[in-house]
Amino acid sequence: MFFKKTLLSTAGILAAVLLISACSSSDDTGTPNSPGSGAGESPVSVSIDPAGGTNVSPATPVVVKAEHGKLVDVTVSNTDKGNQVKGELAGDGLSWKSTEPLGYGSTYKIVAHAQGGDGKSVEQQGRVSTLSPKQQANPNLIPAPAAVASGGVGVGQPIVFAFGQPVKNKAEVEKKLSVESTPKQEGSWYWIDDKNVHYRPKAYWQPGTTLKVSAMIYGVDFGNGVYGATDRTETYEVHDSWVAKADGNTEQMQIFHNGTLAKSMPISMGKDTTPTHSGAHVISDKHENYTMDSCTYGVCQGQPGYYKANEKWSLRISNDGEFVHENPNSVGAQGSSNVSHGCINLNAANAQWFYQNMGFGDVVEVTNSGGPQLPVWDLYGDWSKSWADWQAGSALN
Repeated sequence: MFFKKTLLSTAGILAAVLLISACSSSDDTGTPNSPGSGAGESPVSVSIDPAGGTNVSPATPVVVKAEHGKLVDVTVSNTDKGNQVKGELAGDGLSWKSTEPLGYGSTYKIVAHAQGGDGKSVEQQGRVSTLSPKQQANPNLIPAPAAVASGGVGVGQPIVFAFGQPVKNKAEVEKKLSVESTPKQEGSWYWIDDKNVHYRPKAYWQPGTTLKVSAMIYGVDFGNGVYGATDRTETYEVHDSWVAKADGNTEQMQIFHNGTLAKSMPISMGKDTTPTHSGAHVISDKHENYTMDSCTYGVCQGQPGYYKANEKWSLRISNDGEFVHENPNSVGAQGSSNVSHGCINLNAANAQWFYQNMGFGDVVEVTNSGGPQLPVWDLYGDWSKSWADWQAGSALN
């Protein structure tokens, strides 16, 4: 009897162990902290950037994001004027971004509503204040788009941004400037001085090129308390190639249209004391009648070399008084000697033909004039620089 009791006890113990083992090897991995336990979802949260910012650039977009839920609506309002800033809610409802710039020196109230996966809604508010510039700089374009809209520009035309205030942070500003050429042609910027930056291609533009010019400078720090006043985008069209070649040795000027000689004409350039600058000049203005006054470049009445005269069919090729124009007084010298004050003189018929066929951005290349190279700063002396030297004038190189 004692032996039987012992066996039964051992059997009971083994059964209990097996039962415990079977329970502990179960595939049910649920715990109080696991997703399978039915714990509640995290509440929705909303973030605003910039959050409580002051002296923020107005070009900085307002971005609102939701986590553990979706945005329902967002409003960004000017606290003084009450007008709302336009923005766009992402398709997934997780973010909202302003799509128009803020104003300078303004405060904006941001109110965002979002709903979580648990069905609960939240409201998040914020404020942002933008900086107030000491001065603003406008991106003035040369040539003025309206002036060349009907006829386009020539193959030698540089694109110029003339800012109303000095630019200290040239690299930061230049990053926001662009010229997109179609067909694509290599080009670069060159800072003439603290206010003027020029863009030209490596070689003359191809005829028929479209130029999309942009200055996305609104909110950009120019330095010394100056900020960009506005963005600007304009389009120019490059017309046929017109290039005149004026030679001081032959006293002739040949005009090429799309590479083909269109006309030759006798000329008289600047005399020895007032030689015409050598190099590529670009036509910047034209007048059927124009009063030429040497006082505009420093030689005024009572001084040696002063003159003031009305000339016909005048096209400006530099800022220091050089024109291509009719001069009946030098007809006898045209084709044989240089007698002008620096201009290229033509007879009446040739001057009128030249005026009617040449225009903004067309090129007059002067050789063998006895004069110095046209300076890069003399309005459009851009082509006086080699390509390597021109690229070195970029603030990004």
